Amino acid sequence: MLDADFFRRWMTATAASVDREAEHLTALDSPIGDADHGSNLQRGFTAVAATLEKEAPDTPGAVLTLAGRRLISTVGGASGPLYGTLLRRTGKALGDAGEVSEEQLAEALRAGVEAVMTLGGAAPGDKTMIDTLVPAVDALGTGFAVARTAAEQGALATTPLQARKGRASYLGERSIGHQDPGATSAALLIAALAEAAGE
Repeated sequence: MLDADFFRRWMTATAASVDREAEHLTALDSPIGDADHGSNLQRGFTAVAATLEKEAPDTPGAVLTLAGRRLISTVGGASGPLYGTLLRRTGKALGDAGEVSEEQLAEALRAGVEAVMTLGGAAPGDKTMIDTLVPAVDALGTGFAVARTAAEQGALATTPLQARKGRASYLGERSIGHQDPGATSAALLIAALAEAAGE
């Protein structure tokens, strides 16, 4: 079973990973976006980690809801609302339970991904974070390491796609050949989940 400490570890591991990869995320964002994806997420997840150090929510759902709220309040652009919605909706789906199973996490995360799809209007194949999150959630029932691999493959698979949503979609065919930064940062989130689980 997964408790609040596990979810705090997940968010802290994500913050560390985003911090390490911020320049890479921004480099991916430069040709097809605003060149701020890395710095925006770095600011947001640094704030999340700092908040979780000060406050200690005692349920998994409360950890994710708090993290989502911090992202929405500190991250500019589209990534704050999208990641904030993902975590808040996942947290809400987990409810007030003190511990949750891996299956419950997978179901809650699916609800979070669906909320992101509704908010952003994106579907698989649109060259967004959804291309990472959908296969990752589908694989989560098999294990965290399998989900991480699915997420990484999903992010890589955005390279040959033409963007149909977000800033990159304005470029049309010129968006082809670039790995999507949102899909890449979503893979970091799933990799951090596997790290928190020790996989």
